[in-house]
Amino acid sequence: MKQNLVNHFECFSAVHAPAGAVFEYADEPAHLSSHMGKSSWMMGGGTMLMKVDAGEGKSVGSVISLAGRAFGIELFVEESVAEHSPPHRKTWETFGEPKLLVIGPYRMGFDVSASGKESSIRVFIDYALPKRGFSRFVGWLFGRPYAKWCTRRMMNDTVKHFSVTQVNEG
Repeated sequence: MKQNLVNHFECFSAVHAPAGAVFEYADEPAHLSSHMGKSSWMMGGGTMLMKVDAGEGKSVGSVISLAGRAFGIELFVEESVAEHSPPHRKTWETFGEPKLLVIGPYRMGFDVSASGKESSIRVFIDYALPKRGFSRFVGWLFGRPYAKWCTRRMMNDTVKHFSVTQVNEG
């Protein structure tokens, strides 16, 4: 990516599952982007629909696109998987000109580390503000809170998936 991604946010947590299982879950784009498909105040009451190519967002070069609305404004972004190293690391980044409200081009990803039967996950984003106009101003105000919300949702959704207590009935 040629953009100057000067802003960064990351979060991390322990996960009660082996690294391979955590990576497999997080490797599914629909799992990590599920918060974008639900109406919320951070999405301005809107949602985004995700589409993946034949690589399903799980191989280097695979394309993921998101389109929708937030605060009544049409949004669109295309991402490409840049790194895919199971069971440890995956990154993806925007290409073209993203049409987003509070952030511009970005690179996101996650790292999974093993620790016995448990593991840890770190979710991160490096991003630039939108280039001009109203979006740049809004990005200056809300880019960091949005990056924080997005990465934390990805991390928390992953942790929650493995925290559900299963009850066996017999």
